[in-house]
Amino acid sequence: MSTDQRAAFGLAADDRESARRTGPGTALLTDHYELTMLRAALNSGAARRRTVFEMFARHLPIGRRYGVVAGTGRLLDALERFRFSDAELAFLERAQIADDATLEYLRDYRFGGDIWGYAEGDCYFPGSPILVVEGTFAEAVILETLALSIFNHDCAIASAASRMVTAAADRPLIEMGSRRAHEWSGVASARAAYLAGFATTSNLRAGYEYAIPTSGTSAHAFTLLHDSEREAFDAQLAVLGTGTTLLIDTYDVPAAISTAVQEAGPALGAVRIDSGDLALVAVEARKQLDSLGATGTRIILTGDLDEYSIAALAAQPADGYGVGTALVTGSGAPTAALVYKLVARSDAPGQDALRPVAKRSVGKPSRGGRKWATRVLSDSGQAVTELVTDRPDPGVPGRPLLQPLVRGGEIVGREPLAVARERHRQVLAELPPHARQLSRGYPAIPTVFEPDND
Repeated sequence: MSTDQRAAFGLAADDRESARRTGPGTALLTDHYELTMLRAALNSGAARRRTVFEMFARHLPIGRRYGVVAGTGRLLDALERFRFSDAELAFLERAQIADDATLEYLRDYRFGGDIWGYAEGDCYFPGSPILVVEGTFAEAVILETLALSIFNHDCAIASAASRMVTAAADRPLIEMGSRRAHEWSGVASARAAYLAGFATTSNLRAGYEYAIPTSGTSAHAFTLLHDSEREAFDAQLAVLGTGTTLLIDTYDVPAAISTAVQEAGPALGAVRIDSGDLALVAVEARKQLDSLGATGTRIILTGDLDEYSIAALAAQPADGYGVGTALVTGSGAPTAALVYKLVARSDAPGQDALRPVAKRSVGKPSRGGRKWATRVLSDSGQAVTELVTDRPDPGVPGRPLLQPLVRGGEIVGREPLAVARERHRQVLAELPPHARQLSRGYPAIPTVFEPDND
C-alpha cells in the first residue's frame, strides 16, 4: 500500500466504522421460520424462557485438518443493526407472518443477552462451540440465520485461504475473486482472506471498509485497446511508473518480456502471467528477464490457482500469486457446514436453572448443555486436544477458547482485523506440523468431550 493509500485509509477510518455500524438494517436477513417460531412461542408463553444456543460444525470438509473462525467482526456489526423498521414491520403484517403480539415484540427488539465466541482467526475442529448465544428464546432464536450466513461463508473462505497461504510459504498472495462472486460476498471474501494471511485484495470496497491493502494494474482488454503491446506498456508506465506490473501473456510471452524491459528498463517492478503452463512459462520468463538485466523484476502468476496448484509451483521462480475463483468458492467447500442448535433452556420464564436439551435424530445428533472449550497444550506449547467441557475451568494446562463478545446486550468483543490476522498466524504455528499438510487427513487434533454424555 502506498503512502497516499495509507493516508486515504486513515482519513476514512471514521467513515468506514460509521458505514458498517449504521448501514442498512439486518433484521430481515433471516428465514421465515424464525418468526414463525417466535410467534408461536410468544403465544405459548415459552418465548421468554432462558436458553443457550451453540454454533458448531459436526465435521470438517472432507480431508481438511482444521477450520478457521472468521466473521465475528461482521456479526457484531450486523447485530448492532438488527432492528425492525416501520416499513419492515408493515411488510410482516401484510404478509401475515407476524400477528399483533409478534409485531409489538419486534418493534422494540434489542438483543439483551450474552454472546461468547472463539476469537476471530483461531482454528476450530468438529464439535468446537465457536459461538454461544445466551438469552431468552425470543431474542436468541431469530439470530440463527444471520449468524449462520455470516460464519458459514467467512469460515469457509478463511479456511481455504489459510491453506493457500501455507502452500505459498513466504510468497505473497493477492485476493482477486470479486468478479466470480456476489458483489457483497466478494467484500466479505476479501476480509476473510486477509485475516488468513493474504497480502492484498483487488476489491476497493474491502479496502475502504477494512483498510486492507489493495492492488491491481491492468487486464488483457487494456493491451487489446492499444494498437500494439508496446503502446499499452508505455501508457501504463507513463502513469504508474517502472515499478508497475505488466501483463505479458496477451500475445507472445517472450516478445512481451523483451518489449517490457526495453520500455521500462531493468528496474521493471513485475510481470504477470495468467495463462499457459505456468511452471514452464515462469522458468523461461525468469531466464529471459535475468538475461536482459531485469534480475529484480518479480514474476506474478495468476489463472485458476488453488492451494494444490500453488504448492505445485513452489519450486518455480514465482514471486507471488493471484487467486480468484478457488478462493471465493472455498476451494471446493463453499460452506463450513456450521449449525446453530438449542442446547439448554429453563423450564419457565425468569427461572435461572437451565437443563440440557439435545437432538437425537439419526445422523444429526447434538450434545446438550452449555459448553466451554480449552485448547490443551503440551509442555512445548503445541496443541494436543480440543477439550469441550461443561465448566469454564477444566483444570488442565491450556488456552481458554471462548471469549466474551456481547455482555448484557452491549458489544464488548470488537477488535481490529489486524489483531485477528496476527492471531491466526500464531494459532496455526501452535498446531502440530501435519495440520498444514494439503493431503487428505483427519482433524489435526481430536475433540474430546467431558463428560461424554453420548
